[in-house]
Amino acid sequence: MTDTPGRQGPQDPTSKGPRPDFPQQDQEVPGWTGPMDPPPDHGEDSYRGSGLLRDRVALITGGDSGIGRAVAIAMAREEADVVFTHLPAEAGEAQETARWIEEAGRRAVAVPCDIREEEQCRRLVERAVTEFGRIDVLVNNAAYQMSQPKGITDISTEQFDRVVRTNLYGMFWLCRMAVPHMPRGASIINTTSVQAYKPSPHLLDYAMTKGAIVTFTQGLAQMLVEDGIRVNAVAPGPVWTPLIPATLPDTTEFGKQAPLGRPAQPAEMAPAYVFLASEHASFITAEIMNATGGTPLP
Repeated sequence: MTDTPGRQGPQDPTSKGPRPDFPQQDQEVPGWTGPMDPPPDHGEDSYRGSGLLRDRVALITGGDSGIGRAVAIAMAREEADVVFTHLPAEAGEAQETARWIEEAGRRAVAVPCDIREEEQCRRLVERAVTEFGRIDVLVNNAAYQMSQPKGITDISTEQFDRVVRTNLYGMFWLCRMAVPHMPRGASIINTTSVQAYKPSPHLLDYAMTKGAIVTFTQGLAQMLVEDGIRVNAVAPGPVWTPLIPATLPDTTEFGKQAPLGRPAQPAEMAPAYVFLASEHASFITAEIMNATGGTPLP
């Protein structure tokens, strides 16, 4: 485990996390944290807060594992209460996230929710408002991908529909439904990807949605300026999450393509979300924060 930036001396970024080659590992969708080798770091033993989000209410999709869990832990340690979603099959993962939030002294509300369904998104927002009266931070993080290395002819309509509904429809519905409950000074943070700019052919449909998220973020930011709500996005490069062994055929060299030579750990993504949600980013909106491990993006 490693410490939060600023808490100890500089560390070599090429060796801060595990480097491939990793063992080959395969999981069923949606993937689980426990079997992963090496285990991902969500900041459980490293992230230390300083009250940047004191008494705010954060709603995070896909908070059961991966980047979502790391963001939930970080925001709780920055003194925010956290509502987060998980698929019904991920209830065990969700309990672990909730435990870390509560250990930080904050309230955790885990909501089983498939954001592909508009009504479930509506009930999610209603639950957050019922519990806390408002939403200060909305993190649209949940996503789906599936590798199809043989080409577009192997992308079924069913897969395409799942990717688009998870990555785009859910984000759109939640923004539309949450905004009326967001006060001035609130923040929306979407998760795009390096794939938005440098698409991998085997992730064609996923990359398409991540490009759309960039455009959506920049357009919505302009739309909500008068409401005093900032809208930004984080564009991660390769990150070691359960989605990887569940959706990619080869995990042994995952992340090796990044200039830093390794994938990010989820804990390395969380500070970007915290920063964009905090008052430190009060003059930042319509921006994409790239966290790609050195891959240059526009």
